[in-house]
Amino acid sequence: MKELSDEKTLFAFAQGLEPAMTVESGETVRIRTKDCFGNQVRSADDVLDEIDWDAINPATGPIFVEGAQSGGVLKVEILDIELDDQTASCTGKEEGVCGDLFGGWSTHLCAIDGDSLVWNESLLIPLNPMIGVIGVAPAGDPVNCGTPGSHGGNMDNKAITTGATLYFPVAAEGALFGCGDMHAAMGDGEISVSGAEVAGGATVRLTALPEMHVENPLIENETHIGVIASAETLDEAATIAVHDMVKLVSDATGAGEDELVMLFSLVADVQVCQMVDPEKTVRFMVPKYALDAYGFAL
Repeated sequence: MKELSDEKTLFAFAQGLEPAMTVESGETVRIRTKDCFGNQVRSADDVLDEIDWDAINPATGPIFVEGAQSGGVLKVEILDIELDDQTASCTGKEEGVCGDLFGGWSTHLCAIDGDSLVWNESLLIPLNPMIGVIGVAPAGDPVNCGTPGSHGGNMDNKAITTGATLYFPVAAEGALFGCGDMHAAMGDGEISVSGAEVAGGATVRLTALPEMHVENPLIENETHIGVIASAETLDEAATIAVHDMVKLVSDATGAGEDELVMLFSLVADVQVCQMVDPEKTVRFMVPKYALDAYGFAL
């Protein structure tokens, strides 16, 4: 298994970046990542107004995957997530859902103890290790790592955790994959503009699927398959995700779109990933038992 240190970082997903590493299709890589603050917030004395904001949201990479071709797909299996022992959370003026309430920044540091995040002496929060920024080079102009899109990026989707598999549309030879922005815990919506931000490591298997095509990232876990979509509003993102899923299943199975829409209205869920970034992100998750009945699988 290859390893990539967090010395190799990108701040925008883009075509033409020099690869930090090249791997064969199907190879496994352990990727070390910085937290979303670039590891600049380590104590209560570290003030957000004084950090280098040009070093925010670094992703480790990019990784060139042999065989990944424009128009195809990069399959990313998340095999393991490791977390460092301290997290930082924040909110502030004009940030997040409640930015109107504040006149400046606030920061809260937590320790990780076993399977829990220590919020304070009376509250332990169950860990949900996840990857906030993950994706490939987009078509067109570079996209900064703080913004999500059809290439992935800052989707802040708590379902992107150990055991999940992602499928990204490839727009550049080699895909140019990167990831970062680990969270030890985060609720759907990420309302403060942060999760429990933490440095760590991700072990992933990267496989080129040049014959497959998707418009937006897909996610698969043990029980569900879904589309992840980002847009200016949550309504727009949900509409894209639902339409993508209906078309994907209809094209693969021949089932009528009207039949699938009625079925999905009964069994599938529109779930908010984050509502605080320049583009908002949702996931539309369909249970596999329903897809199995139509012979649909990725």
